[in-house]
Amino acid sequence: MDIFGIPHQALLAQLFLGLVSGCFYALLSLGLAVIFGLLNVINLSHGALYMLGAFLTWMGLSYAGLSYWTMLVLTPLLVGAFGILVETTLLRRLARLDHLYGMLLTIGMAQALEGLFHSLYGVSGRSYAVPELLGGATDIGFMVLPNYRAWVVVVSLTACFATWFVIEKTRLGATLRAGTENPRLVEAFGVNVPLLVTLTYGLGAALAGLAGVLAAPMSQVSPLMGSNLIVVVFAVVVIGGLSSILGAILTGLGLGLVEGITGVFYPQLSATVVFIVMAIVLMLRPAGLFGRQK
Repeated sequence: MDIFGIPHQALLAQLFLGLVSGCFYALLSLGLAVIFGLLNVINLSHGALYMLGAFLTWMGLSYAGLSYWTMLVLTPLLVGAFGILVETTLLRRLARLDHLYGMLLTIGMAQALEGLFHSLYGVSGRSYAVPELLGGATDIGFMVLPNYRAWVVVVSLTACFATWFVIEKTRLGATLRAGTENPRLVEAFGVNVPLLVTLTYGLGAALAGLAGVLAAPMSQVSPLMGSNLIVVVFAVVVIGGLSSILGAILTGLGLGLVEGITGVFYPQLSATVVFIVMAIVLMLRPAGLFGRQK
């Protein structure tokens, strides 16, 4: 059966690829939205943290002989710990200054990380095989589903909505939101607000690291992989609303599907359709689709 002259299997396959891209957009934009929405820090090093997660995974498999499953747990913890180190030693010192200083710091950190891995490994990409358990594809009747990409979708959606639930629906999340809005009042109740801030930044970094782990078997691991993606991710966050956790998730998934559909009907536009959507949204709703209007 054809849809608009296109075989339905080809259309579904392209939509699924768009969903996979949307999962990466959602996971990365969620980390950005968590850090900005709760800490008011524009983290321009997020793409470098994504790259760091991919490289740590590759290094763990290539040098230490660790399994993909070990790195799936270990890498987000390591990247999150690196984020905690950055927050406690650098960003915390800039907390009372204009937010521009924090943004400039994260730009410098991104450049430093990219430069370090560029000097160590060059610009050529590194790769490793998909785990044996997740190799191959499954015929589900109406399309052939690549097993690893299906795994990426499941893990990404689980991580995204678990993060949203903790921040928006639990007492811990309510305490965190209150602590960022009125830290002195919350500290009066015995809550360690600086610790919550540090852990929040670590969570955002860990989400970028998790995205790097998931991406590494699907693409070349290179120092530029983060900078190539972060521009699109920032556009996703702007469209969804800078301070909206759920907006980052839904917008990331939706724009991935839009990108997939565009790739079917007008491939030349697929690389820029996100920015076209951003321009339209900003004209109609400057705060973003899920952002709060002031």
